Amino acid sequence: MAMAQVRDVAAHAGVSPATVSNALNHPEKVSSATRERVLSAIDELGYVRNDAARQLRQQQNRAVGMIVLDVANPFFADVASGAEKGLVEMKRPLLLGNSSQDGERELAHLRLFEEQRVSGLLISPVGDVLPRLRRIKERGTAVVIVDRKSGADEFSSVSTDDRLGGRLAAEHLITQGRRRIAVIGGPLNIRQVAHRYAGAEAAAKEHDGVSVKMYDTGAMDVESGRQATQGLLALPAAERPDAIFATNDLVALGVLQELARAAVKVPEDIALIGYDDIQFAASATVPISSVRQPAAEMGQRAAELLVAAIEDPEAPVQHPVFTPTLVPRQSTVGA
Repeated sequence: MAMAQVRDVAAHAGVSPATVSNALNHPEKVSSATRERVLSAIDELGYVRNDAARQLRQQQNRAVGMIVLDVANPFFADVASGAEKGLVEMKRPLLLGNSSQDGERELAHLRLFEEQRVSGLLISPVGDVLPRLRRIKERGTAVVIVDRKSGADEFSSVSTDDRLGGRLAAEHLITQGRRRIAVIGGPLNIRQVAHRYAGAEAAAKEHDGVSVKMYDTGAMDVESGRQATQGLLALPAAERPDAIFATNDLVALGVLQELARAAVKVPEDIALIGYDDIQFAASATVPISSVRQPAAEMGQRAAELLVAAIEDPEAPVQHPVFTPTLVPRQSTVGA
């Protein structure tokens, strides 16, 4: 059965094709009775508007592209969910891309979204892609940086104070009597990781006898946490850390798994704190202390800033920074 066309709807409703177009796109230009006839004809014929073709003719797309560092990380899933909620309310669909912390994949997604003529772009960058983002903006696509401060006045950004978050994690461990803190996560060229480490290091320098050492895993997943912990447990007992700060909760889960396999008691032998406060942290075998980021709120705020920039290219650039909070659990304070 052939798909119904605009001319079929017009004939069925007894109006012109132009009136059908106005009923769908500019309802204020037709009477309510005429619009009802058109909508009834659409329902009866099963007409589906070809929105992609319409947007192509108008050289625009209401969709928004979003590129996250790791869609498997519940933190980024929550950020994307918050962004989608904000965009749905403004009738803008979200197209999601996953860079997997890979610069080449990130560029591939950027090219794809440019080809799709998305009206806006939300991105958690892997590295320094500001030159590419500038070119995208010059072509008329609004851009907002997510989960890190943009470092450039031309782009709005939404972020958490990761230096403060790293400080909160280290200070909590220090107040629990820990003196040798290992920071596990990476790579360090991810700015969020570098800032969390810098915050922990700054806190340690304020206390005599406290050391912080970075172990760059090259990735931020469970397996990386397990492998890094294997290396730590291979050290002589006197050189092992008495506390681990994992720069996200997935890494912390890997650390916890490996400590359990090696019969290392948490927190008695080694205290453990993560970052992001994903749902799995609280439900782990030993509930994991974490530094919470308000992921959904960040995503929704980013969406609001992006739509404002789409609708008004002269809208002021903004850099809201959310404040992280400490969530202590059994992995640092005991049962």
